[in-house]
Amino acid sequence: MKMVSCIIRPEKLEAVTDALNGAHVVGMTLSDVRGFGRQKGQVEHYRGGEYTIRFIAKVKVDVVVQDEDVAKVMGVIAEAARTGNVGDGKIFVVDVPNALRIRTGEKGTAAL
Repeated sequence: MKMVSCIIRPEKLEAVTDALNGAHVVGMTLSDVRGFGRQKGQVEHYRGGEYTIRFIAKVKVDVVVQDEDVAKVMGVIAEAARTGNVGDGKIFVVDVPNALRIRTGEKGTAAL
């Protein structure tokens, strides 16, 4: 099993969740996060002053899938989240050695 985590623009959340639902991905976790990468923040103007906002609001989506579905899920997310501009986000893949469904006690991929 693998956890696919993506950090995307908040305005792309609905497109990404719709695309994942269309790809039959069941279950996801969403988190509101803030950060920066190569974008290095953004400049805002307020009442004639210029302010640099270092940490930009993003959304993190986590899904756990079977190993054979990782490439498909990454492609679906990338296609739905892409604007072609700096700050579109990142996708990370992490091994998940085990999982447990609390309600039934199922373990491993059966818990997905």
